[in-house]
Amino acid sequence: MTESLTIGERVAFYRRRRGLSQEVVAGLVGRTEDWLSKIENNRAELDRLSVIRKFADVLDVSLGDLLGEPTFLDWTADSGTATVTALRTALMDYRQLNPILRRTGATAEPPAIVDLERDVADVFDAYQAARFGFVTARTSLLLADALLAVDTHEGAELERAHALLALSYQVSASTLTKLGECDLAWMAADRGLTAAQRAGDVTVMGSLFRSVVHSLLATGRYDAAAQLTSDGSDFLSGSLGSADAGLWSVYGSLFLAGAMASSRMEDRGLTRDFLENAQRAAGYLGTDGNHLWTAFGPTNVAIHRVATAMELGDVQVAIDLGPRIDTTALPTERRVRHALETARALSTSNRRDEALATVLGAERLAPEQVRHHFISRQLVLSWMKNPRGTVSAELGALAHRLRLAA
Repeated sequence: MTESLTIGERVAFYRRRRGLSQEVVAGLVGRTEDWLSKIENNRAELDRLSVIRKFADVLDVSLGDLLGEPTFLDWTADSGTATVTALRTALMDYRQLNPILRRTGATAEPPAIVDLERDVADVFDAYQAARFGFVTARTSLLLADALLAVDTHEGAELERAHALLALSYQVSASTLTKLGECDLAWMAADRGLTAAQRAGDVTVMGSLFRSVVHSLLATGRYDAAAQLTSDGSDFLSGSLGSADAGLWSVYGSLFLAGAMASSRMEDRGLTRDFLENAQRAAGYLGTDGNHLWTAFGPTNVAIHRVATAMELGDVQVAIDLGPRIDTTALPTERRVRHALETARALSTSNRRDEALATVLGAERLAPEQVRHHFISRQLVLSWMKNPRGTVSAELGALAHRLRLAA
């Protein structure tokens, strides 16, 4: 019902449903009534998640209700006809909760660990290529195989099976977060952390810390996400003396996730500390890498400096840094996420033509990701509803492809 509304229009919609005046809501979020009126009428943009979170709390709705990422995925040759629903069904299958129930009537042969490792890699690679239809269709099968593996393998193979189950839950959580299914993402991340603990692999444990932090971010629990970053990094730091590149990458990536949380809390000091810790980890590696699908290195730290600057309202910092960062060595998902952040900065600086060109370039790389991300959708909606002139053919066509216009 609200998919084609800007965030400001959604605020107005839920404010009216709650029977609240603009004066009351503006006061509760610490802003003026005139500012709220401009937001609700698309004369100003509401794009800082810290402020959107305040509105969600005041209006007693979820962050996703205001962001409005659609979970509907088009069927593709990759996905077949089972996408988010297949993954939701797999995660809500009660047999996942108890191995005794899973074993009842079970006849399938357990997958070999080497085959399960290949399947996990295939799904993570597809996620980083922003092929979300493929991921949602395959992950439900991957979870079933990984659960069967932990029920049947023993010894060292059992530990490895738990690690692969943890990573299967992580890629599920990452994808569901992208698609706005935040509660399901939290469920997957939580189960993944439990599996990681059973695996006894500190690097996988760190990877699942990061997954839980991202799930907390998606539900607007920024303080909990920042705290888990501190607690998790303290736990990992005890193993850094003998750490390989994988553990250093997971350790650094955890700080990047924490920096997003602290910036949305508007805590500049903690954001700076988290970014500096991430920079030190990247300096230890010395180059960009993709260990355990982290895409971690100096470039990922740089793009998080842009993203956190935007969350803190430092638009000029983002403008100065964003367009200069060369992301060509990073996976598609990271490249496109940075492009959308740069487009947001450009649009905020009234450079709409450049912002539109940036979004179109991102769409050519990853149409599924651009269609579902709240930044691209809100930018296009705001441009369509406040065009400052005639809507261009390029913008109109983009709005149609994002299902935001007929």
